[in-house]
Amino acid sequence: MDAQFSAVVLAGERPGGSDFARQLGLAASVLVDVAGKSALQRVLDALDSSASVNGGLLCGPEESVFRKTPEIQEILIASSFEWMPPATGPSASALAGVEQLNHFPVLLTAGDHALLTPALIDQFCAGASELGVDIALGLVPYEVVRAAFPESKRTVLKFRDGHYCGSNLFAIMNSRGKAGPAFWTKLESDRKKPWRMVRHAGVGLLVQYLLGRLTLDKALDTLSRAMGCSIGYALLDNPRAAVDVDSAADRDLAVKILQSG
Repeated sequence: MDAQFSAVVLAGERPGGSDFARQLGLAASVLVDVAGKSALQRVLDALDSSASVNGGLLCGPEESVFRKTPEIQEILIASSFEWMPPATGPSASALAGVEQLNHFPVLLTAGDHALLTPALIDQFCAGASELGVDIALGLVPYEVVRAAFPESKRTVLKFRDGHYCGSNLFAIMNSRGKAGPAFWTKLESDRKKPWRMVRHAGVGLLVQYLLGRLTLDKALDTLSRAMGCSIGYALLDNPRAAVDVDSAADRDLAVKILQSG
């Protein structure tokens, strides 16, 4: 793999803030303690130790939080990342980060992805680089996740030819790939108007998915045409890739995994 990735780590909160952070009395949800280190610290440590990533941007939390939270500032000082304010949602923040970097390829991940490892990052970046697409998604076969963490409830994408969990790992491989987060920004703006979301994505796609007839390749092909850029996926064999920490149950699972080695 010749390409060196920059990275954008999304650490903003959705409008209204994070119930999880409020429950824990934290300034930002990415500061949740996971076996002795914050989730954010673990993410940036993994990225800085990866052979595939050369620094990047932490997008979020809000400036009012960032300026008043020494812990976040200290984490950044010890890393190769710089802070930037988030936009109005995850996709808009991702697009803003990609545009500020103005360098490709760009790895996108979340600041609460506490189980990231350098090996996992390198596996995804290598797989993404081999696809020849504008945007790459990291997917984990659901049977791998279920076998490792049978007690964990995960969101499952159910296609006719297989079931998958997301990994919160995405790659924008070139400037054409910016069409992806721009498209999802439109969907986020219509998240309270489901039929507008369906219109953007395509009614036929939704119907086929709900009926269990949609294959993964067909879904990505349809979305590629809707977005105006090509999308592919890299399969990851490590179930840890499917676990982020945005709830107490996920934190407990992550702690258990880390403590078990």
